[in-house]
Amino acid sequence: MKAMIFAAGLGTRLKPITDNLPKALVPIAGKPLLEHVILKLRAAGFDEILINVYHFPDQIIDFIRENNAFGIRIEISDERDMLLDTGGGVKKAAVFFDDNKPFLVHNVDILSNINLTELYHQHLRSNPLATLVVSSRDTFRYLLFDDGLRLRAWINEKTSETKPVDFKNPGRYNKLAFSGIQVLSPQVFELMQSYPAKFSIMDFYLQNMNQNNILSFVPADYKMLDVGKINVLEEAERFVSTI
Repeated sequence: MKAMIFAAGLGTRLKPITDNLPKALVPIAGKPLLEHVILKLRAAGFDEILINVYHFPDQIIDFIRENNAFGIRIEISDERDMLLDTGGGVKKAAVFFDDNKPFLVHNVDILSNINLTELYHQHLRSNPLATLVVSSRDTFRYLLFDDGLRLRAWINEKTSETKPVDFKNPGRYNKLAFSGIQVLSPQVFELMQSYPAKFSIMDFYLQNMNQNNILSFVPADYKMLDVGKINVLEEAERFVSTI
């Protein structure tokens, strides 16, 4: 099975650590974030992984080489010429996902207890364009899903902005937060052909959700932590011992 790790971000919320280190290599409990994600993917049966890089890319490339790619196939999608955002990163990766099978995408700064095999098989059973791992945690940016688990809108509760901009009655829908883990069907690449090199995957979903099913997946007894901010690092050290 194939997967992609989003590791190209600048890690600005983790400064000053990321002044000299890519976010992917920030250590948590003695292992870089990237290693935590690779090992979780490998344990779930994902043996071909693509990692996109931009910020200090050579450090990540050297880390993979020094660890003999953890005994699996690991390739690099080099974005150092232009940071492509999440949608552009997936579009550029089309050549890697050449087997016409669904693939998993995992943010490098997400730690969780999710069963990735269960997630992948749920996607195969439902066969949507994408399956998004979500939870009911507190934030101010939410995805809105109908009772059939289908994506219907995005809302920023701090600014009252919605996408689509004319979306009505958001309170009628199930309000869930995206967890940075998703499974995509290969049909996304055909739909992405008309998109520019750089675009957001979430905007792509919101623009294509009426013609294609974008489904939510809420794991049972889900625990996750976004290690995107420097004040979370101490909590992350404790968190990894619980998953």
